[in-house]
Order: sequence, then C-alpha cells, then structure tokens
Amino acid sequence: MEALLTSSALVALAEMGDKTQLLAMLLATRFRKPVPIIMGILVATLANHFLAALVGHSIAGILTQPWFRYAVAFSFIAMAAWTLIPDTFDEDEPLKAPSKAGVFVTTLVAFFLVEMGDKTQVATIALGARFDNLLAVTAGTTLGMMVANIPAVLFGEALAKKVPMRALQVGAALLFLALGLWMIADLAGWIG
Repeated sequence: MEALLTSSALVALAEMGDKTQLLAMLLATRFRKPVPIIMGILVATLANHFLAALVGHSIAGILTQPWFRYAVAFSFIAMAAWTLIPDTFDEDEPLKAPSKAGVFVTTLVAFFLVEMGDKTQVATIALGARFDNLLAVTAGTTLGMMVANIPAVLFGEALAKKVPMRALQVGAALLFLALGLWMIADLAGWIG
C-alpha cells in the first residue's frame, strides 16, 4: 500500500505544470473530445510507466549495494530540484490528428513520446527501484497521472487560471526531497 500511495502522491504533484499536463490541456482545447483523450492518456501512461517501473525494479534487483540505494535517494533529491523548473509547451505548434488516426491514437502516441525522459517517468524508475512492488508502483504512478490530467482535460483553460501551479510544484519538490532525505537517513542508520 505504501508503494501505491507514495507513487500516486509524488507523481500527481510532479505532474502539475509538467509538459505532459500542458499537452493534455492542449489536446483538450484542440480536439474537444475528452473521453478518447483520457483513454489515450491512460493507455500511454500504463505502458510508459510499466516499462519505467520495470527498469527501476530490474536495476534495484541487480544492484543491491548501498551505493546504489544512495544513488536512488539522491535521484529523489535531484527530482526535487527538477520539479521546481517549470515546463513549457509551444501552443502555437500545429497539432492535427493524422488522417487515418483518431483522437485516441494521436493522444496515445503524443503522450507516450512526450513522457519519455520526463520527470514523472524518471520518478517512476526511481520508485520502481525503491519499492519491491512493480504493479503497485505502476498503478500508483498511473493513478497520479490520471488525478493530475483528467481535470486538465475536462477543465483545461479554466483550471490553468485558478490553480497556483507554482505552489503545487513546490509541494511536489518538498515531497521528493523528504523521500530522498528519509532514504539517506535510513541507509545511514539514523532512523531506528
């Protein structure tokens, strides 16, 4: 349960103001078809985050040395800093559904590709390395993405004007920092 809840909370907060959330808003305003957009985001996130959690889980299983655990802890601290850097997305860039692909396929492909190397994907790798529960991490990070992106799709422009994205980014950064520091303290034996 810890893996699910931690993964959900960290990714939901990290997603606030992230380029994939901006993409979700852009897709919603351009296509105005929320159901296929939401389903495309869900399928893309499940695939992307399962692979990311699998990578993290596989690396953690192979590299059980203390230095690797410290590296994971420091990656959470780096994520805290990265979360404070706001993402941008070029809204003027043309976005059209390919002639033979619908809104669902366009969303699926765009969201999967934009998520590659994104801070939420990197966080999923770190969470997969941290927790020994691949399915809980995948479910948690996917839930976090959906919690952040469904309102973005449904309420897009109005939400962007009312929600203080900077405060959410700072909150996410503090959570990543706390998790990283907690891991370091635990590894150093300061937590008994």
